[in-house]
Amino acid sequence: MAGPDMRPLTLLAVALTLLLTPVPAAGSGVLAGPPATLLADTQLDPTALYFVSFDGLVNNESFQQDAIVSFAGYQYAAWYTANRNAVVARRALPSGAWERVVLPHPLSTNDSHNVISLGISPSDGRLHVAMDTHNTPVFYVRSEAGLVSAPASRTWTAARFGAVQRNLDGVDLGGISYPQFVRTPENRLQLSYRTGGSGNGTNELAEYDGGTWRKLGRWSSATGSWRAPNGVTSTTRNMYLHGLTYGPGGRLHAAFTWREGNTGVLCNAGGLTNHDTGYVYSDDRGRTWRTPAGQPAGTTGGAAVAVSAGLVVDPLDPNHGLMNQESQAVDSAGNPHVVISYVPGRFTQCVTGYAADRTRWGRAFHVFRTAAGSWTKLEVPVAPNATGRTRIVFDRNDNAYLIMPFGRIVSASRASNWTDWTLVFDRPGMNAFGEVDVDASRLASEGVLSVLYQQRSSGTTPSPIRVADIRLG
Repeated sequence: MAGPDMRPLTLLAVALTLLLTPVPAAGSGVLAGPPATLLADTQLDPTALYFVSFDGLVNNESFQQDAIVSFAGYQYAAWYTANRNAVVARRALPSGAWERVVLPHPLSTNDSHNVISLGISPSDGRLHVAMDTHNTPVFYVRSEAGLVSAPASRTWTAARFGAVQRNLDGVDLGGISYPQFVRTPENRLQLSYRTGGSGNGTNELAEYDGGTWRKLGRWSSATGSWRAPNGVTSTTRNMYLHGLTYGPGGRLHAAFTWREGNTGVLCNAGGLTNHDTGYVYSDDRGRTWRTPAGQPAGTTGGAAVAVSAGLVVDPLDPNHGLMNQESQAVDSAGNPHVVISYVPGRFTQCVTGYAADRTRWGRAFHVFRTAAGSWTKLEVPVAPNATGRTRIVFDRNDNAYLIMPFGRIVSASRASNWTDWTLVFDRPGMNAFGEVDVDASRLASEGVLSVLYQQRSSGTTPSPIRVADIRLG
């Protein structure tokens, strides 16, 4: 994978980069976008599990939601160690020492999809851990009540966690992929997951309330006919989410791309059948869904959301290497923003090698709904130079930041209507491999973005996993 210089991180590099000088806008001599300033960089594990699978690492897939999260003055992170054990760690913010707990579960297979996701249920103060699943029953564990709501009064030991289960406290989900936790405005905890497989799967929801899980059901459909520009029809697909995000007023936002089951829709077998950026929303905590125009789109546990031109906010045919599961965020006015990436038509109208073509020609785009209700799109003038995904977050002034592969950060100001995109953080000494994870909850509460990243290694040689704390704005 092409990218910035990946020299080994040295003590000298750490010392020098702690006083980061923002990167000026090209040709301007001054900083255009809001700045990003490194505060600290700490090591979680000097020998975390390392293997490259589907161009990514099992400890750092940006779609995890969440591998690092904050609550009640403490921060939590999860990863797999060199001996494959799942670890959950915590520290008191802003700069306490990390404490580790090794869970009694080793990663079952070398598949970067089998990430660890963390969720917090404020109603009873439990930490929830879903892990090691890709079209298989989940491995799930939850902490004792009160562990995260009163952390200073509880020791951080394995005895605080229950047994590892293959269901949600007796609620059987079957084989699932991509477990992602999200909290409702009432502080109920929800779990989003996919059943079925790539090109033929459905999105489903479960909800935790009063100490009990229950299934809400599937809300996206795998069936229906979609005709590609080359005239080939596909009849199965899955919806890949860019996230599930509650915004002001309690609206649940979901941007996505479709992946078709029929590869005949492609111009070349080296491509990917992802197409279009779509959007739906729910005003009743994910029970019913509406189109961008406000019309009924589907119900959870009933007639699910199906492929339709009425859901598309940015059309794109399946020949441009469009990334799935990228990222979304919601501004303080309640407008959804999505980052997508693909190979623009000015380079080629037919991607023939997904990873190579994206690394060479891929570009990121900012797609968002305006206050008037229309959708707009702008190409970000800084190339990712990578196969992987970019994350989008907002600071408390609605300035936007894209955290690209290798930990590079590009920002744009609300005052410019998010048009002054500028590279503001580029630290090759991090030696980060590909995608990174971010703690959006800490950013919202403190204005500090914690970036979880793993350093590049070779083969299956373990490497350090670290957290960089960056002041935004």
